[in-house]
Amino acid sequence: MTPPPSGPMVGHEEPWRTWRTAMAGHRMHHAWLLAGREGLGKAGFARMAAAELVAERGIPQPPPDSHPDILTLSPLPANDDEAKKKADGKPYLTKRNISVDQVREMQRRLVTRPTLGARRAVIIDAADQLEKSAVNALLKSLEEPPQGTFFLLVVHGLGRLLPTIRSRCLVMRFHPLDRDQLSQAVDAAMPGLDSATRAAAIAVAGGSPGAAIAFAEQDLGKVHGLFRKLVAQGDADFALRGALSGAMGQRPDRERQLAAIECARMVLVDHMHEVDDAYRLRIADTHAALVRLAGQAPTYNFDPALLMMEIGGLLASVARTREGAH
Repeated sequence: MTPPPSGPMVGHEEPWRTWRTAMAGHRMHHAWLLAGREGLGKAGFARMAAAELVAERGIPQPPPDSHPDILTLSPLPANDDEAKKKADGKPYLTKRNISVDQVREMQRRLVTRPTLGARRAVIIDAADQLEKSAVNALLKSLEEPPQGTFFLLVVHGLGRLLPTIRSRCLVMRFHPLDRDQLSQAVDAAMPGLDSATRAAAIAVAGGSPGAAIAFAEQDLGKVHGLFRKLVAQGDADFALRGALSGAMGQRPDRERQLAAIECARMVLVDHMHEVDDAYRLRIADTHAALVRLAGQAPTYNFDPALLMMEIGGLLASVARTREGAH
């Protein structure tokens, strides 16, 4: 069997080789950490790997998302309204963490035998979003896993995971895609995307197909162009910052605002490669300010127009012009 050639699995040939070599061995390890930055396709890999793991020859297999022997833990909808959106197939907001109750419910299901075969897979997406009490509960299952049960823990920040969890798992690392791989992934996921949006999505994604696709879905190509102009020429008359609000729309939701902040951050990252070392310090300070802003945006109810003015001002401040320095 060869690794999937396209879509969200592009660029993950090495993890597939590692996984399938382990499956072919006599004694497969019971717990795996799928580690790498968010948006690389780790959760998609986990679902496909789990489907291979639990499949039994001669027995029809349902899709991973509805397979009785694949249990997936992820943050629940934030409230009843968001739960209704999920049920209707619409985008929805989630809680910040995976709760201990979710872990305990999973553990109650592990006392029964798998439904369609001899193996069961538990996917946790993402393990660095577990509540502290949920981590302690999960640790018990990792220490004494039920026979035939295998854990795949998706992790965006390996350093945030407790050593007690890491020490019981094999780490499988996922790396950013190169430009050609990223282009292939975007084209597979969004065929027919207009060239300007496609180019902008690839430029700001940092090797993450998930980030590229999310950016393209937000249609932020014009915003990306304005960000690049702000960094290049400043904004002495506030015209570019005024145009940003129009490009973002009157009532951009939180996801669109976060995508815009990430876009601004990546514009700075790209610009940093084009300047001398002394000037990079100035850009690094602005980059840190955008990171702080990204951390505050999910919590604070920012006025969208003022948020765009703030982002625009930060980007204009790094321009090599007298006006941009203010």
